[in-house]
Amino acid sequence: MAVNESDPAADPGAEYDYVGGDVDRPALVEALEARVNGEVRFDEYSRELYATDASAYRAVPVGVVFPKHTADVAAVVSYCADHEIPVLPRGGGTSLAGQAVNEAVVLDLSKHMTGVEDIDPEGREAVAQAGVKLARLNERLRPHGLKFAPDPAAGDRSVLGGAIGNNSTGAHSLKYGKTDAYIEEVEAVLADGTVTTFGETEIETLRENADADGDIEERVYAEVLRIIDEESDEVEEKYPNLKRNVSGYNLDVLVREARGDGATEEGTVNLARLLAGSEGTLATVTKARVGLEPIPATKSMALLTYSDLVTAMEDVAPILEHDPAAVELVDDTLLDLAGETEEFGELVEMLPGDAGAVLLVEFYAESDEDGVAKVAGLLRDRCPSVTPTGDAGDDPVTADAPVFADEALEAYDEAERTRFWKLRKSGLPILLGRTSDEKHISFIEDTAIPPEHLPEYVAAFQDVLADHGTSASFYAHAGPGVLHIRPLVNLKSETGIEQFEGIADDVTDLVVKYGGSVSGEHGDGRARTQWNRKLYGDELWQAFRDLKTAFDPDWLLNPGNVCGDAKMTENLRYGTEYEFDPGFEPELQWRNENGFEGMVELCHGCAGCRGDQDTTGGVMCPTYRASGEEIQSTRGRANLLRDAMSGELDGDADDEFLREVMDLCVGCKGCSRDCPSEVDMAKMKVELEHDHHEREGASLRDKLFANIDALAGVASRVAPLSNLANYVPGAGRVAEATVGIAAERDLPEFRRETFHDWFAARGGARVSERDAERSVVFLADTFTNYIHPENGKAAVKVLEAAGVHVELADVTDTGRPAHSKGFLDKARNTAADVVRDLHPHVRDGRDVVLVEPSDAVMVQSDYRDLLDTDAMHAVADRTYGVMEYLDTFRLDDGLDAVGEGSMAYHGHCHQKATKKDHHAVGVLRRAGYDVDALDSTCCGMSGSFGYEAEHYSMSRAIGNMLFDQVAESSTEEVVAPGTSCRTQLEDLVDDVDTPVQKLAAALD
Repeated sequence: MAVNESDPAADPGAEYDYVGGDVDRPALVEALEARVNGEVRFDEYSRELYATDASAYRAVPVGVVFPKHTADVAAVVSYCADHEIPVLPRGGGTSLAGQAVNEAVVLDLSKHMTGVEDIDPEGREAVAQAGVKLARLNERLRPHGLKFAPDPAAGDRSVLGGAIGNNSTGAHSLKYGKTDAYIEEVEAVLADGTVTTFGETEIETLRENADADGDIEERVYAEVLRIIDEESDEVEEKYPNLKRNVSGYNLDVLVREARGDGATEEGTVNLARLLAGSEGTLATVTKARVGLEPIPATKSMALLTYSDLVTAMEDVAPILEHDPAAVELVDDTLLDLAGETEEFGELVEMLPGDAGAVLLVEFYAESDEDGVAKVAGLLRDRCPSVTPTGDAGDDPVTADAPVFADEALEAYDEAERTRFWKLRKSGLPILLGRTSDEKHISFIEDTAIPPEHLPEYVAAFQDVLADHGTSASFYAHAGPGVLHIRPLVNLKSETGIEQFEGIADDVTDLVVKYGGSVSGEHGDGRARTQWNRKLYGDELWQAFRDLKTAFDPDWLLNPGNVCGDAKMTENLRYGTEYEFDPGFEPELQWRNENGFEGMVELCHGCAGCRGDQDTTGGVMCPTYRASGEEIQSTRGRANLLRDAMSGELDGDADDEFLREVMDLCVGCKGCSRDCPSEVDMAKMKVELEHDHHEREGASLRDKLFANIDALAGVASRVAPLSNLANYVPGAGRVAEATVGIAAERDLPEFRRETFHDWFAARGGARVSERDAERSVVFLADTFTNYIHPENGKAAVKVLEAAGVHVELADVTDTGRPAHSKGFLDKARNTAADVVRDLHPHVRDGRDVVLVEPSDAVMVQSDYRDLLDTDAMHAVADRTYGVMEYLDTFRLDDGLDAVGEGSMAYHGHCHQKATKKDHHAVGVLRRAGYDVDALDSTCCGMSGSFGYEAEHYSMSRAIGNMLFDQVAESSTEEVVAPGTSCRTQLEDLVDDVDTPVQKLAAALD
């Protein structure tokens, strides 16, 4: 029996009445805080953070609650029901149709309700809370050889409750279907706060307990029976016969089970599956028992190429007769975009020059031989011009279709299969990276069509796009007929909004014509709710509304969606009233459409920055990973920054904004690489800090850090006296009280003999330029020159052993410290000085080499934001980190290096962001070392950040993630190229060498 765990009459706290959105937030906060153990946040920043998801929509919630357990959820829902306040459950906020935003009290289950409570390997079932990330759930299941089968692309940040609410699936739905097939039982909070359990139930039991005038559960039973008894024929007639349909409520599964479908016995239904795809409009799922699938033994793949998109679509149905696990499409637009990238240019070049589309076909196999045979059978049938690697065995399936693929590539080992999958996904970031007002909007991108009708549908869709004066790329799940199609639309204009709705209307007509669904993956939400009536007809539309009323009598659960009054042109994130005004003129070069505004508006909300590093790796976003707070994610900062500059926040990007929103961004640059849209939050933060310095001035501490090169020069001249601060009792506390430097940190120790002194004392270059293989000018940065000259010495030793002539640059400050603190005028002037010093060397044919990664990236990348001269570009183009230099020109091939032992290698985040961290790993391995390259994020020091007292705890929290990875690595030592990284790591281990030091040691 259901139990009401929250009796409002017995609860303490203020009473509150919600009247048409007129919110007395202090009273509501007081009432909710008295009832829950979790956090209650109704401040402006929290509300704005949850006003958007990954869709085109924006709706500011009443407030946000982070429940710790089901009782918290029940308490909130119960109180809100009594006071007629809408409620919306939410997980990762990855929804593409706008179902995760509403004017409601948002329940974020992804922070605390993340447990995996039970795993039953023999029964192939697991019990988990609704807020657990799918990737984390599968990580727990992997040792048992099992997985939760639905695999949405956002699985590393979307949660189980969201998968249920959206009835999610993924690229392998041909094998696994949708989430509903795996729901055995759910714990749910009903609209009045009652906690109940839904699962497999005999229809006779429903009849015994149904009561149209009873409590919610009894009314639900009555309405379910009515649908089974009265609407079954209409459901079977109107619901499309598809593997992928998540439009409307899950009535087809209900009716199919009632009539006996093999999954359940005749006369038995599973009411938990009725909640699949309901988007939080029927109840709030807090826990689920789900079925599991075995992880495939192995896989095999083929890429089939076609002259054009429609021809590829004609081949989908014949390919399906080979029983693939996935059939994915890449059209010519995405192929062209992928071909322009360094990572995929070579692979795209292997395809026929006139390839207009590619189908990626994957098979699950019991063995390598089985996988080879399956690909061979496919190629013999669908691409007879190619001789397959293996023997297909039996005669191939001969489909009744004249279409054949032009060419094919095969993949069997994991690395090559991963490469094929990355190709499929490679173009999307470029599509999503548009900084113009026109963007590829997700609103009809996942219509589902029977595969046999795809050719006609795609051709007709192209006509619709042409009629509305726009274009789109076609990609993704061709096998089940769910192509992702995102038209290019400007929602800031009236014309764009008309296109937006007009295309959706016309495409819905096509969907109905070809027996499809308006959503095969991403749900109804605000984008598609209005089309469900056209798809299903008036009778089923009313059945949806009657079911909604039975579950939610006052329509307070995520109101407006699925069968409500949500209109796709309302509550848009951008609209004709949207205006952007940063309040200052940007200082940096923004080489993109719409400049700084384009970057501020670039985040589309996919939540890639909320990914689970334990399951996905990558750099982004260390502060979110350490804190679990949305405001510390790249998405959170981007949303608030856009709101501040478009007038949605009460204040602009002022002191409070910088302190609350931007202050903890460590400037790791990981978002510029790992974010699918390549949002560069580090660069935006520098702009904001510069503006703040111009308006308000800068602190003494910021000025000291920005001028560290000059200070280091003075400290070096008076060393070792300058190092006494680390040994005088109480000096750390004084530094924290006066300047704000964390007492827990030891200050750098300066050397009396600088690297420049050493180089001059040895007589300069040992390899003459006339006899050298290559020539470089070595820029000894501040830390290499004054604090760690041993790194410079090691670099010179290695370079000269490789036959390189080495000269020294006169400058030591690259401008990195000033740049990182937002002193852009000083950074620009310093950059100009460096270019003035280095350009003659470059003009004479020398390359520029540095040891410190952040300084190397400063010259290579950040100078391009500060200056725009031919000399600067020439210098930046010829600048390398020392290990990058050795690897790029394979100079280490001539070294007589014998390295012994194993090491964990932590690459610098700036190198990772610019895809240069792999060079050191390659060189060290060729030298003989066993290198475990950690897939780590920022170390947490981030230059001066980790020294700052108010940032010390965040710095260490990020560092602890790295410490854990080092501890898990079965290696003898840890190596890191960055001074900041080594400073952080030396709190864990005694000594951390740089990779060039290890290479120099191997020469001995």
